[in-house]
Amino acid sequence: MYDLACSYGNGPVLLKDIARREDISEKYLSNIIIPLKGCGMVSSSRGAHGGYALAKAPDNVKIKDIIEILEGDLCLVECVGNPGICKRSPFCLSRDIWVDVKEKMDDVLNAVTLKDLVDKNKKKKYRKKGGQSK
Repeated sequence: MYDLACSYGNGPVLLKDIARREDISEKYLSNIIIPLKGCGMVSSSRGAHGGYALAKAPDNVKIKDIIEILEGDLCLVECVGNPGICKRSPFCLSRDIWVDVKEKMDDVLNAVTLKDLVDKNKKKKYRKKGGQSK
């Protein structure tokens, strides 16, 4: 998704090109692109100039949404998302802590968009080349 965000507005991108740039398996990409396309995060086009593209602007794609599409709900313990599975849930102090952790994690992941990642990486690349970022 980061690679697609970098190419946003420049037409579709081939999975093999993303795999090469990001140093990940094309087979892996072909598996994860399916749910992203099914949820409307990614669009595809066929033909000589076909490939994949973001279906939304990078500043409208939150990292939390991507993770939840690919991984499901981000509860670290089952009773946070489903308190009914444990009779202790209403008075469990441990569960209260895990609920707080999930809320903080959700806050962080909701606050970061693909555009934020693209911008952050531009600054990192600039610094890596010996420049000073403002």
